Order: sequence, then C-alpha cells, then structure tokens
Amino acid sequence: MTELAKRILFAVPAAAFFIFITWLGDFYFVGLIILVALFIQRELSMLAAGAGFEPDNLFPYTIGMWILLSPYLPHALAIGMAIFLLFIAIQIFKSGDHALKQVIGTFFCGIYAPLGLLAIILIRNTGSSAVGFALTIGLLLMVWGNDVFAYFGGKYLGKKKLAPAISPNKTWEGFFFGILGALVGLTIAYYAVPVALSVSLLVLAPVTLLISIFGPIGDLTASRIKRVANAKDASDILPGHGGFFDRFDALILASPVFYLYLYALQILGYVSF
Repeated sequence: MTELAKRILFAVPAAAFFIFITWLGDFYFVGLIILVALFIQRELSMLAAGAGFEPDNLFPYTIGMWILLSPYLPHALAIGMAIFLLFIAIQIFKSGDHALKQVIGTFFCGIYAPLGLLAIILIRNTGSSAVGFALTIGLLLMVWGNDVFAYFGGKYLGKKKLAPAISPNKTWEGFFFGILGALVGLTIAYYAVPVALSVSLLVLAPVTLLISIFGPIGDLTASRIKRVANAKDASDILPGHGGFFDRFDALILASPVFYLYLYALQILGYVSF
C-alpha cells in the first residue's frame, strides 16, 4: 500500500469524525481540541528535547490548559499571572544554561499549539451554534483544500522551490495552487452548509490568501522544528500522517488568522454574528 493510500484511508474517516464533533459543538468540541492540543504539546516537548530545549515536565500542559480554558475560567487573567509567577519562581533556582533553555522550551511548548487552537474554539463559539459550525467548517475546508491542491500542484507542476533549506518538497507552483484550493474549500463550505451567514462570499474570499500564507508557514515551522530535532515526523501515532503536530501544523496558524479576519469584519461593521 502506498503512503498516499494510507493517508487517504486514515484521513477520510478522521475528517468525518472531526466534522461530526464540530457539529455537536459545546464541551464535545472543546474536549476534542484540548485532547489534540495535549498530544501536540507532548510531541513538541519531545522535539524540543531533541533540539536541546527540553521543557519542564508539568508547566507546558498547565499553561496550555489555562490558555484553552481561558474563555470559560473566572478570573482567567489572575490565574494566568499566578501560573507565570510560580513557574519563574521555580526556574530561577535552577543553575546552568540548561535552566534558561528549559524556560524557552517550556514557554514555546506551552503557548504555541494551545494559543493557535484556542482560535478554533473561539470561531466555533461565534454567533449561534449553526453560524459557528459553518464558520469552523469553512476554516477546515480552506486548510484542507489548500493542503490538497498544494500537494498535487507541487507534485505534478512544481519546479521553483519555495523554502529548500526547510522543506525541499514545497514549491511556488504548489503555493499558488494552494490559494485556489482554499478558495474552493471556502466556496464549498459557503454553499454546502445550510446556514444563512450575514456576510457574502466576496467579503470572505480575501481570507483565503491569508490562510494560504499562514497555513504553509505553520507547516514550515513544523518542518524546521523537526529538522533541528533530527526527526522525520513528530510521532508515529497517526497512520500515514506521523503525529498530531504533523496533521494540525497548518491549522495552528490558520485558525488565528481566520479569527482575526472575522474579528476585523465585525469591528469594521461588515458583519454582525
């Protein structure tokens, strides 16, 4: 069985399950995102250790849980400050260069994935449950469309390398095909999900360019981390896909850029959810 066949056989039911949980929403969706974030944090911690920045064993997950639950926590800011003070107070008594590297590794592993995935929770919570579902599906299809079109565009037409020092397989041709894929994904979500959004497809369309920039940046970030850690994949837990970090790397940065785009539309008065 080819690697592509393995990817498809796993990706289709996994995507269907993710969409189903997205439709359920509420604590089902939040719980799934938290679980994904914890897996990614574990993989990031192993990669950081391989790169010489081994994080603390506890605080990355403490920081991550605080970030992901901050919309629901009373006194969230005060709790975050308390976690920050406790962490610094413990770290300051450790000696040597390892302690400084541990601080860096802990903050990165604690913040990177949870902050990115918090955005998808906020998008799911935008407006009514139906509106939040439609917007989240739009995000997912833009990211998946970008990934699929970029893969095949780069595979069959790619010539000019995009970032050869980080990811030799990425090409500019694949990048531009990815923009088309994101637009196709958004269009499918806009017309296929039976929800009347108070924003036109034309107003949403520019975000496909941002998704097509920051999604691949998330992918390149993962590639660079794995290269420094001398690892091919973040883990081998997902058949044909490596680890959760390998599968969600683009979504970690695509989610915040989509959330900020929607936020800007609301501030500018183009939409009211």
